[in-house]
Amino acid sequence: MSIGFLRQAFNVMQQQSRRRTPHRVNQWFKWLSPGLSVKRWFLISVAGVVLAGLGLAIWSGFTPIYWVLKLVRGALLIITNTIPYYISGPVVMIGGLLLLVWGQTRTVGSITQVLKPENDEELVDVLLAHRRLYRGPKIVVIGGGTGLSTLLRGLKTYSANITAIVTVADDGGSSGRLREEFGVLPPGDIRNCLAALADEEKLLTELFQYRFSCGDGLSGHSFGNLFLTAMSEITGDLERGVAASSKVLAIRGQVLPATLSDVRLWAELADGRRIEGESKITKAGGKVVKLGCNPANPPALPAAIKAIKDADYIIMGPGSLYTSVIPNLLVPQIADAIAATCVPKIYVCNIMTQPGETQGYTVANHIQSIDKACGRKLFDAVLVHKKSPSARALIRYANENSHPVFLDREAVTMSGRRIVSANVMSEDESGCVRHDHERLAQVLLRWYSGTPKGMRKLYKLFGKESALQ
Repeated sequence: MSIGFLRQAFNVMQQQSRRRTPHRVNQWFKWLSPGLSVKRWFLISVAGVVLAGLGLAIWSGFTPIYWVLKLVRGALLIITNTIPYYISGPVVMIGGLLLLVWGQTRTVGSITQVLKPENDEELVDVLLAHRRLYRGPKIVVIGGGTGLSTLLRGLKTYSANITAIVTVADDGGSSGRLREEFGVLPPGDIRNCLAALADEEKLLTELFQYRFSCGDGLSGHSFGNLFLTAMSEITGDLERGVAASSKVLAIRGQVLPATLSDVRLWAELADGRRIEGESKITKAGGKVVKLGCNPANPPALPAAIKAIKDADYIIMGPGSLYTSVIPNLLVPQIADAIAATCVPKIYVCNIMTQPGETQGYTVANHIQSIDKACGRKLFDAVLVHKKSPSARALIRYANENSHPVFLDREAVTMSGRRIVSANVMSEDESGCVRHDHERLAQVLLRWYSGTPKGMRKLYKLFGKESALQ
């Protein structure tokens, strides 16, 4: 009861300080915020000074301390005889506290000059944000392509405990060329995820997405793909290369390939054709009835399995259904680990159908395809966008034989999934439709906070005044 009262009183003092005191005093209050571990070390420091003085007194036989105390006592008697004790006492105590605060402030100021970020953000605000992020829920996101990097860009503002498990079945473009020439696993999707999780995201994304337009052997390659390929060659494999790159780029979270096997996708189409190669499946333009990979049943990366077992929250998608999301589930150990976890699990359905993959698909068709690929029910809910794109966007996509994914509520409900419907779309001036990373992350975290486990986790992190509201 008393602890709760003190926390409530502290929150009230903080709110009042924002309204009535200067900015600097408000920043001082922040240093006393729960979770920074400042108060305990400050008190320990004070106790250390007292114990050190006591030890010195004992060691020196108390003689020097005796004369010092006698001198102080004489000075105090003069003061109290001149000024009443009920005035002099508080004045001296306040003076001592001011000196203590001044000394600590100058100490922190010296540290701040070295560690202060390049922007105008205060060091205490950076520390508070750091503590909040690294105490956030452990989120595992499974997929690939631009959809996964979009989601990561939004989630990193809520938690730094993010693990992106990415497919390594890509065999087109720069990734495909590097795969054939160097025998490395395709770095394209991993590159996008690393850039999305980096603090300096805008600059790093531009750097990693930069494609050489000339040069013998360089033309068409992106800098990010070459960087990851070089890291893989230096460290020995893609897993260690990505880990080393993550340290260099100071990303929030980690990016892991689903497997280190040289996986090649194949698909059987409704017209009887068998297409081999991830990049060729979409171009074939048929209806996929079965998806598999060579070698069959590739082993999962142990770190990916551990991340799933430790997860508080698992998200699948968004991304191309047959070439980004399902390929991860073709690794049996990953599907088994997801099925075995008792944490909130949600699938983020695409906004538009994809020609050559999900043409004519409804939300229920997406769910059925995932269930069929892994032979079980893996997620509890599905997130769908509820607002129709503009007429300009609809015309643009109709020319490409793409349409909004229709929500067949009854079929989805019959599959045992909860429907989470929200406006999570962004549309640019040309009518290009994408998930909005901020809205998408906010909706996903709000749904998670409504689950029993999520409610307990986020209450500890944000308190009663949830940052998601």
